[in-house]
Amino acid sequence: MPSPAKSRPSTSRKIIVEFPHALYLETQKAVQELSMKRSAFIREAVREYLHRLARRKLARELAEGYRANAALNRQISEEFIHVDADNL
Repeated sequence: MPSPAKSRPSTSRKIIVEFPHALYLETQKAVQELSMKRSAFIREAVREYLHRLARRKLARELAEGYRANAALNRQISEEFIHVDADNL
């Protein structure tokens, strides 16, 4: 009895995405203007969106960290105010 074929995980996946008609038309227009394949255009759009999400998340985390450490940072800066004044 032959052994079942081992399937290798593919490095890419196909997905089906439904677009409202107006968005589809805009996408087609952009693809033609940029001389790109639609799949490449959509992949790049998703990459860009994920990058923006990551940057927003980082900005939120930084802001939370600054808020959480505000009292400590203020205390440290007040402790060194005289040192800074000596350098003026």
